[in-house]
Amino acid sequence: MAGVVPLGGKISEFEETRPAQYDLFTGEAKPLPIVVDKTPEEDLVVTKEITLVRSGDAAQIILSGFGLFLSKKSDRLIVRKGKELIYEFPFFRLSEVTVASRGITLSSDLIMELCARGIHINFLQGNGRPFAKLTSPMLSATIQARREQFRALDDERGAEFSRLIVLGKLNNQRKLLLYFGKYLKKSAPERYKVVEEKAKLLGEGVKRVKALKGTSVENIRNELLGLEGSSSRVYWEGVQEIIADKVEFMGRVHRGATDKVNAMLNYGYGILYSHVWGAVVCAGLEPFAGFLHVDRPGKPSLVLDLVEEFRQPVVDRTVISHVNLGESIKMEGGLLDGETRKNLSQKIINRLETKETYQGKKYQIRSIIQIQARNLAAFLRGERAYRPFSFKW
Repeated sequence: MAGVVPLGGKISEFEETRPAQYDLFTGEAKPLPIVVDKTPEEDLVVTKEITLVRSGDAAQIILSGFGLFLSKKSDRLIVRKGKELIYEFPFFRLSEVTVASRGITLSSDLIMELCARGIHINFLQGNGRPFAKLTSPMLSATIQARREQFRALDDERGAEFSRLIVLGKLNNQRKLLLYFGKYLKKSAPERYKVVEEKAKLLGEGVKRVKALKGTSVENIRNELLGLEGSSSRVYWEGVQEIIADKVEFMGRVHRGATDKVNAMLNYGYGILYSHVWGAVVCAGLEPFAGFLHVDRPGKPSLVLDLVEEFRQPVVDRTVISHVNLGESIKMEGGLLDGETRKNLSQKIINRLETKETYQGKKYQIRSIIQIQARNLAAFLRGERAYRPFSFKW
């Protein structure tokens, strides 16, 4: 007689109301597994180790707890801890499974079932950086897009796409500074002037990127990277000004960051990488053959290319809002602690579910990522033009 986890309940309530049956041999109540058989109306913290995050008509399950074992039973994903069966999740309610810590084991039967159902499995390090993604190879069983992708490395298509993603990134950086800067206009006019000036400089960068032309990405990559780098420095100086009275932030650090803001950004980007990577694979493209980002063993260059136009609307906006609202940010051993990671991952995924205007219609951002990957494949095949995503502020 398994029960249903009460939506919006607290962990202590789960433990108190967990169903049990009387054991005739031991004379003790034996806990029964809880069946989570409803799509949550809001993000649901099942336990400290398991979170369900809304995802359209289904949910993404995020697991982070040493000793968890995931397996398949009939049409359900089963979660055990040690020998104890604790939770069951129907497959049709799941869109993705994210393993966000070490010490979690998955059965091969479960992996096969998830792949057959098109449910992606993401694996993240403690800092949020993805190190693996499992999908069925049949989801991208096409070669035409890949052939054109490799050919485009040596012609004007590669140059055009590289130019457009830098253009999209700079546009979104400028818009995000203006979005947060408007709140400083009355409360801190001097700081607002600084942010406004940074936004103007980014606008000038946009004009320079628009003017670039090349017959291949090799012809313009160095100049593009130079403009992208100088504009990023301007952008992060603007971000510094926006959050100056909330937290110490000395600038962007990509790896080995120990300050709170960079740790949150790096963790958020890791979640975004997983979503973009899945979209790239489903569009039939090769994740490791990028255009702006150069090839390197183990570097998903095309994923990094496509990520650029989504950094500001998905991750930067979420992190800056978190900081400005004065919400808790705790570090543990140079990394975000478990509570902060859980809260941030929920917010990033919520942001991915937010609708933005795109091509005259409203779409969830996660859907826009998928559409953009397909648009890129169509652009490489010569079927349509490519336009970078630019969020409305």
